[in-house]
Amino acid sequence: MSQRVNGVISRAKGAPVEVTTIIVPDPGPGEAVVKIQACGVCHTDLHYREGGINDDYPFLLGHEAAGVVESVGAGVTEVAPGDFVVLNWRAVCGECRACKKGKPWYCFATHNATQKMTLEDGTELSPALGIGAFIEKTLVAAGQCTKVDPQARPAAVGLLGCGVMAGIGAAINTGGVTRGDSVAVIGCGGVGDGAVAGAALAGATTIIAIDTDDRKLEWARGFGATHTINARGADVVSAVQELTGGFGADVVIEAVGRPETYKQAFYARDLAGTVVLVGVPTPEMTIELPLADVFGRGGALKSSWYGDCLPTRDFPMLTELYRQGRLDLDKFVTEEIRLDQVEEAFAKMHSGDVLRSVVIF
Repeated sequence: MSQRVNGVISRAKGAPVEVTTIIVPDPGPGEAVVKIQACGVCHTDLHYREGGINDDYPFLLGHEAAGVVESVGAGVTEVAPGDFVVLNWRAVCGECRACKKGKPWYCFATHNATQKMTLEDGTELSPALGIGAFIEKTLVAAGQCTKVDPQARPAAVGLLGCGVMAGIGAAINTGGVTRGDSVAVIGCGGVGDGAVAGAALAGATTIIAIDTDDRKLEWARGFGATHTINARGADVVSAVQELTGGFGADVVIEAVGRPETYKQAFYARDLAGTVVLVGVPTPEMTIELPLADVFGRGGALKSSWYGDCLPTRDFPMLTELYRQGRLDLDKFVTEEIRLDQVEEAFAKMHSGDVLRSVVIF
């Protein structure tokens, strides 16, 4: 048996998205069907629509989602029907060299559902990040479902599925921010503000938010930024140094993904400090740095994949902090929208009018 449900697809590069009927098969071995309750509109979905990921159209968009497991296939033990879950796009295999080294957050063989969701004419869909959650029900690998407290608000905790987790993890997991640290975050969208929130959770005492939009800088203050810098009217490196005793920040998190902002991050850190790249660059981007500076400044230059998160470890913990009022995930939700308003949400995202639009089902 299969089900016919409504979902949002992108048929061609740059074309407006559309709501259409999608066929969702019953779960096979190792798979689960999840009834989606909420799904955030992430910049990665826009990248898919614009052809910035690949050209495997049509795409079933959406991936920052929470919902309830409706059914599972043979051999599934991680979740059961009725479980409230946050979806993740890195279901670890447990068998690759990273997993066997005890570092499953680096898993090199993450997996997705084997079966394909399709259009009514049989055209196979490519689900965004292996999920595809702008849809009433979606088919995923059971390992992509992480159980969390069912009392949590779906619109809020669903954002842990991508951007917010990437930011929090960039600070805590990758950057190793700890009590008393100074932290600078370049780019204050959803990921950057997640990094600000993560730095605050970890006990950083100086948290510098950097952006070119005063509205975003004000949002960052709400997540724990102690200082802000508008990069349009300031030399970022000098300004960060001025706020850190002339030295630079212990950890600088680059959440934009551009060569010019990465260079700012590189020079805005203290000697032996850490740079974390969590902003996603496009394939043609390159960077040139004096090798003597790379050596002489010491420290570490790191990339953060999905905030180096382990969903089974991080999602329940962060959901509990949210439930305790110590992590304000609600503040990331700018607006709640319908499934047929995704295209409008992309426009608002592009203009910087929202932190996150969230589709509610």
